[in-house]
Amino acid sequence: MKLDPILSVVAAVAMFAGASSWAEQETNPAELAQALPQATVSLSRGMRASEGMGNPISAKFEIENGGLQLSVYTMNRDGFTEVIVDHWAGTIVKTGAITAGDDLKAAGEQGAAMAKAQMKLDQAVERAVQANAGYLAAEVEPKLVAGRPVAAVTLMKDKDVKKVDVNLD
Repeated sequence: MKLDPILSVVAAVAMFAGASSWAEQETNPAELAQALPQATVSLSRGMRASEGMGNPISAKFEIENGGLQLSVYTMNRDGFTEVIVDHWAGTIVKTGAITAGDDLKAAGEQGAAMAKAQMKLDQAVERAVQANAGYLAAEVEPKLVAGRPVAAVTLMKDKDVKKVDVNLD
């Protein structure tokens, strides 16, 4: 999965934007652990549903306005988009361009990591879930570690939370 034409734009965005809100917008883990089993759509399936808007570069379940929400960041030639996927039906509910601030910086960093990836993000999530029986994927965020792309997958089983890294190259 090569996205070289976008890489220079992604790198510029990552350098000049502010701090990452993707990591700052923390959902209460206990609240998320209680809500996550309600979802009939997995994190992987939600990412596949969002592909019409671009290549998924990160995804997470979160509590928004008191309810469970599945948010996927995507990237294409035109830029970055946040896609909200219905966690019961697997359909796109809402989309919005990511054009400024902390969200743009996070998307730029995630896009830079995915531009080097050889494996799609949903495949990395499925690999992590298969290796950890009984756990559900709550979040995936790619990062570069020593220049190599890695997917940081957050898994939950009841109130137990673990993070697993999956190499994307």
